[in-house]
Amino acid sequence: MGEASSSGAESALDRAGALPGVSYVMPVLNEAPYVRAAVERLLAQDYQGPYDITLAVGPSTDGTEDVLDELAREHPNVRVVPNPVASTSAGLNAAIRASSYPIVVRVDAHSLLPPEYTRIAVETLQLTGADNVGGLMDARGTTPFEKAVARAYRSRIGLGGTQHHVGGKEGPAQTAYLGSFRRDRLEAAGLFDEGVRRGQDWELNRRLRAAGGTVWFTPRLVVTYQPRSSIRSLVNQFFATGMWRGELVRRFPSANSLRYLAPPVLVVLLAAAVIVGLLGIAGLIIGAPLGWLTLAFVIPVLYLLFVLAASFTIGSRDGGPAMLRFVIVVPTIHLSWGIGFIGGFFELSHDLHSRSGR
Repeated sequence: MGEASSSGAESALDRAGALPGVSYVMPVLNEAPYVRAAVERLLAQDYQGPYDITLAVGPSTDGTEDVLDELAREHPNVRVVPNPVASTSAGLNAAIRASSYPIVVRVDAHSLLPPEYTRIAVETLQLTGADNVGGLMDARGTTPFEKAVARAYRSRIGLGGTQHHVGGKEGPAQTAYLGSFRRDRLEAAGLFDEGVRRGQDWELNRRLRAAGGTVWFTPRLVVTYQPRSSIRSLVNQFFATGMWRGELVRRFPSANSLRYLAPPVLVVLLAAAVIVGLLGIAGLIIGAPLGWLTLAFVIPVLYLLFVLAASFTIGSRDGGPAMLRFVIVVPTIHLSWGIGFIGGFFELSHDLHSRSGR
């Protein structure tokens, strides 16, 4: 484990010629198919400074603990700690507290770091003086469904075109994907809020910026992300993401971008259009002068045409099978996210704070 402490983080990180130690932290829950590849990418980093890897594992049902035990036996610098709460935030905090190097690099079990990632992150932290540095989430799939999901991630139609999804100019940012932190400033901010189980990165970066710190985006940091492989897992992922974004917008309305309102507005428009259109059909059946209400069906038809056009122009880049799945993936992301947002914003979910959010 690391020998550096948070009290010496500033000098260890910024001292010329020094290679500060790095603590990789990863929350893990039911990630048996992915976690070994993610850890092996950490072991293959070309960074020459000392490092340790701490994996916080929640109660899993797919053999994840067995995979982690094997990794810990094979590699002395890999440590496994329990995360009984099973949330991402709690797991990250448990891993951070169990490590001690002056730089904390957050890793996800679905993320594959290129060999130069840590070296570039440390260089950027030293050059900019930022509290947190992050880069681009480069989603890549293998199956046609995963390719469609990955394409949606990397397009403005899918996730709104944020820097860490589609790229952009290097500089200060509102938030960052994953993140490489100065430990002293991370600890001063109070670590991750364990009451926030999705969007915890955004919430922490909000506090860092509010304290006068800087969150820095650089397109030089590119992380391969393995997307969800089924409709069910995609729905669960984006419903939870939308639900917690609704909660965060309710808590911090002025700190959130208006783009977060697009999915719930879409859900409301589509639902209203269908209801009004059905009233028009009912009016035609009973002879009431309500037939004009069927014009409301123009809204879902236009949305469908929009999705089809995007599938032909964007989803087709990965071949026909992926294009056909893109037609399903995009509405799944939009509607799951939007419905979740409405539930989170209006606190309609009775167990909002008990969801794992993974």
